[in-house]
Amino acid sequence: MKLAERVDRIKPSPTFAAAAKANAMRAQGIQVISFAQGEPDFDTPDNIKEAAYKAIREGITKYTPAAGFPDLKDAIIQKFKIDNHLTYDRSQVFASAGAKLIIYNLAQALFQAGDEVIVPAPYWVSYTDIILLMDATPVVIPTSEQQEFKMSVQQLKSALTPRTKAIILNSPCNPTGATYTADELKALAEVLLQKKILIIADDIYEKFVYDGTVFTSIASLGKEIQDQTVVVNGVSKTYSMTGWRIGYAAGSAEIMAAMDKIQTQNVSNPVSFCQKAAVEALAGPQDSVKKMIAEFDRRRKYIVQRLNAMPGITCSLPKGAFYVFPNVTGLFGKKWGEKKVSNSSDVTGFILEEAKVAVVAGSSFGDDKYIRFSYATSMENIGKGMDQIQEALKKLV
Repeated sequence: MKLAERVDRIKPSPTFAAAAKANAMRAQGIQVISFAQGEPDFDTPDNIKEAAYKAIREGITKYTPAAGFPDLKDAIIQKFKIDNHLTYDRSQVFASAGAKLIIYNLAQALFQAGDEVIVPAPYWVSYTDIILLMDATPVVIPTSEQQEFKMSVQQLKSALTPRTKAIILNSPCNPTGATYTADELKALAEVLLQKKILIIADDIYEKFVYDGTVFTSIASLGKEIQDQTVVVNGVSKTYSMTGWRIGYAAGSAEIMAAMDKIQTQNVSNPVSFCQKAAVEALAGPQDSVKKMIAEFDRRRKYIVQRLNAMPGITCSLPKGAFYVFPNVTGLFGKKWGEKKVSNSSDVTGFILEEAKVAVVAGSSFGDDKYIRFSYATSMENIGKGMDQIQEALKKLV
């Protein structure tokens, strides 16, 4: 059987692959600590679970409108109004089975052969592959730690061509935690408005900001920029609902209608009772979110301090999300038995084999000098994982 060429253009999700490898080792009786996936270790709050139970008891287990129940759309609209000072109507919002499928459906609706899509690097692992699946071309803009992993206006201008269709802007960023200020976003918006480039604003980590950092959605900078932006978000991270698979978007009614049309031909609709749980998540008490952020802040400071104390590793303190992205070039050139450490994949392989800790290579995010840790795991796991890595590093010569 000859597979479609598009399959060869992409690779499996590296974060899922790293987590799967850790799980396979655990199945063999090997104790592995995983920092691979961005999945909060907190339980979904009880009020959200109760809303799902109630929906199931009431028989809300059938098909729903493709883009989501009206009450979910209303909760999304209200969320945007309160949190981001953005006004939408029901025709301008869309729900799907997770933010990843939102981005996939959006790409299906917008991109085709000949289109270019700007992606600042380091980037979330799925952006470039989703673009490639649409026969479009990802145009990667590398950023550096010295510029806080944020794209400059000049870099943006240099990347634009007549074929540029859109840009994906993720702030706070996975994997770096980089978070753009309002002024930085305004400067980028001026260029994008002038060139009429669609902005896909992936705001999934908006609640996870630290040290007084203020989150700003680029869509909130004025009506003109809002009209040129599709905002992507979801309940997975904020409410520890990764498995519930509810993401949402807001933008022009034309684009939302196109995504709706596409969704009728793939997943049909988000899960019915999960939608009711998402209504409660968005409209109900937010105390659990504040507690999670405070705990992540504690873990963030601890893991950075521990990593910076290790030979060959340096790590900046991220402003947002729940990842750290340490530089491991100080380990390149060292030997581990008969093996030589030459890149980020070698580092992650060494850490998994010798420390029994799963992390993800920076090459998967567009920068081979780094590796990614998710600190969305318990402080106990973080402490133990850091101890095991520190001990393993003694084997490198």
